[in-house]
Amino acid sequence: MYAITIPEPGGPEALVWAEAPDPVPGDGEVLVEVVSSAVNRADVLQRQGFYNPPPGASPYPGLECAGRILALGPDVTGWAVGDEVCALLAGGGYAEKVAVPAGQLLPVPKGVDLVEAAALPEVACTVWSNVFMISHLRPGETFLVHGGSSGIGTMAIQLAKAVGARVAITAGSPEKLARCAELGADILIDYREQDFVEEVRENTAGAGADVILDLIGAKYLDRNVQALAVNGRLAIIGLQGGAKGELNLGALLTKRAAVTATSLRGRPLQEKAAIVAAVREHVWPLVEDGVVRPVVDRTLPMADAAEAHRVLESSAHVGKVLLAAPSAGA
Repeated sequence: MYAITIPEPGGPEALVWAEAPDPVPGDGEVLVEVVSSAVNRADVLQRQGFYNPPPGASPYPGLECAGRILALGPDVTGWAVGDEVCALLAGGGYAEKVAVPAGQLLPVPKGVDLVEAAALPEVACTVWSNVFMISHLRPGETFLVHGGSSGIGTMAIQLAKAVGARVAITAGSPEKLARCAELGADILIDYREQDFVEEVRENTAGAGADVILDLIGAKYLDRNVQALAVNGRLAIIGLQGGAKGELNLGALLTKRAAVTATSLRGRPLQEKAAIVAAVREHVWPLVEDGVVRPVVDRTLPMADAAEAHRVLESSAHVGKVLLAAPSAGA
């Protein structure tokens, strides 16, 4: 097969489309012919040499894919050769084939194009696990998501609205704010021009946000705590603004608030399987009913992964950037 390899860490040009060994499905795994994958910030970090795959995972980037099952490994039930699926991966999505634990497979939702299905697994699993399974966002609560126009953000807006929450977002341009409004965001905050703490307080009669989903990290830590409501929950899923910050425990105590931090890639297989099962139960019906949809900025040939990384690093996109494998006719 061919895959995007990283002979040496570096800029986007470090991504090389080259021949690679075919993966072999092990116990409890299936072999998927990849039709498409999606670009995530973790892929950029891996390319730069800062985020190596977990032990035993594929060395190639790509944390999600869509495609067709080519073969079943030992002890796999419930799936058949030819099934159209999308999958959560620990790596290997930027390739023509990938071996996937069966517990991380999802059927392609009805009404979703097979190529576009690659836009769903990582964001659906990240948002559902953090916002709902851990932070327990409830109807009528106020939810703030930073980076509302990102892949994570566009999914978070839709899912929060679907459960009856009020949604605030931050984004960096009027165009991105408008796209978030189209998805259902109620409170639109231009982080370049406005203070999100003040805006959240003003729009909640001083109460603050009940749940905040944050991919910035240290840079926003203190202000996120300020923006929390009493009994608020801050879920940190990224470190784009640094890894080390000062946490005001007094403010947390006063608000009886909670801070959690999670990643998805390195979790044990059983934890990933539980998250995927929850997404299939709770999110997939919303997708099939058209309440939630994948938001795709553009699709590029997988061999042009370098250009896809440039797009992601420019932050000019809204939603997901996809990579179409040769099997998709790209």
